[in-house]
Amino acid sequence: MDVLKVTNLSRSFGAIKAVRDVSFALEKGEMLAMIGPNGAGKSTCFNMMMGQLRASSGTVSLHGEDITGLSPRDIWRKGVGRTFQVTATYQSMTVVENIQVALLSHNKRIFSFLPYARSLYRDEALGYLEIVGMREQADRHCAVLAYGDLKRLELAIALCHEPSLLLMDEPTAGMAPKERHELMSLASEIVAQRGISVLFTEHDMDIVFGHAHRVLVLNRGELIASGSVTDIRGNTEVQEIYLGGGTLYKAEGEDASA
Repeated sequence: MDVLKVTNLSRSFGAIKAVRDVSFALEKGEMLAMIGPNGAGKSTCFNMMMGQLRASSGTVSLHGEDITGLSPRDIWRKGVGRTFQVTATYQSMTVVENIQVALLSHNKRIFSFLPYARSLYRDEALGYLEIVGMREQADRHCAVLAYGDLKRLELAIALCHEPSLLLMDEPTAGMAPKERHELMSLASEIVAQRGISVLFTEHDMDIVFGHAHRVLVLNRGELIASGSVTDIRGNTEVQEIYLGGGTLYKAEGEDASA
């Protein structure tokens, strides 16, 4: 059974059709990239899948259960995590405290803070920081972290709920090239180890073709292509959208004039 199944998902804003009859499925342990130019409908799709935006029509199913129209919190409780284009952490808290807050929520203790709350789940929080390579920064305040480290922290926070599906909206936005590949390599390792399914949007084609198992391409709200990295690289319609013709991506060692 597919972890995620999207069927004829659509969203209109008045006369504007932001997303039109988008359908796809995501398997367990798969990294699926959703790409497209600005305004293609990627974020709108994400927001409908996570319940932040109501679909005009169509359905979203998680492990065979229809979750269309549920609130973001209810969808999160069913095992869907999300990271955002702009990191959302508590800047006044330390790294480990951010993880502890996520664990308090996961364990349904978010509304019962006690004077000793900072001592709760600390060891477990340190374990998640170990996963993303940030244990040594546990007691640093988020306000002084490099942006790449904030992205790693956000990934750790998303993992605290033990999701079966992780939605990553432009996870490498604002990062240096080396940091981008390091973060996505880390995400790939976690997918392989934990069997988490990942759907991510991304503008960097090196990241997409280097880490995705399959690729979806949106343009003007429609799904125009779906397939393997090789299929998408050779798709002439996709090439036209991104570059106005030519090769979409030149692999290392290839002749640029070929």
